[in-house]
Amino acid sequence: MAKVTAALIKEVREATGAPIMRAKQVLEEQGGDVKKASEILMKEGFEKTAKRAERETGQGVIKTYVHHTGKVAAMVEMLTETDFVARNELFQQLADNFAIQIASMNPKNEEELLQQEFIKDSSKTMESLMKEVIAKTGENVRLGRFFRIEIGK
Repeated sequence: MAKVTAALIKEVREATGAPIMRAKQVLEEQGGDVKKASEILMKEGFEKTAKRAERETGQGVIKTYVHHTGKVAAMVEMLTETDFVARNELFQQLADNFAIQIASMNPKNEEELLQQEFIKDSSKTMESLMKEVIAKTGENVRLGRFFRIEIGK
């Protein structure tokens, strides 16, 4: 059994957004196995996201992405509960990733977009990216409107 160190706890917390004591507890239960502890805590976080789904999302950001060729662009509205989370780096990065995904994959609707594999990491879907941010911030996050423009189409 590996000793649970502050560095291990920090690693698990950064990956999952779990509270310090919960991260330590799960690490101890898993014998210091960071991967197993992270999986358990992410699952717990995803279960909590369902409870947050009904909360109102009156704050957020609008992000854009223009492909380097200048021929494809996307705009996305990401929503959350508070301005505090809307300014958070995790939330901002999520919105950027959605804009890039929309420009690259041209989804027809929200359902299709959420089920797509993330272009930067095929082990995740766009929906799982959003759930990770929900788990880490403790707030409801949802996709608002999105648009994609391509020259000549």
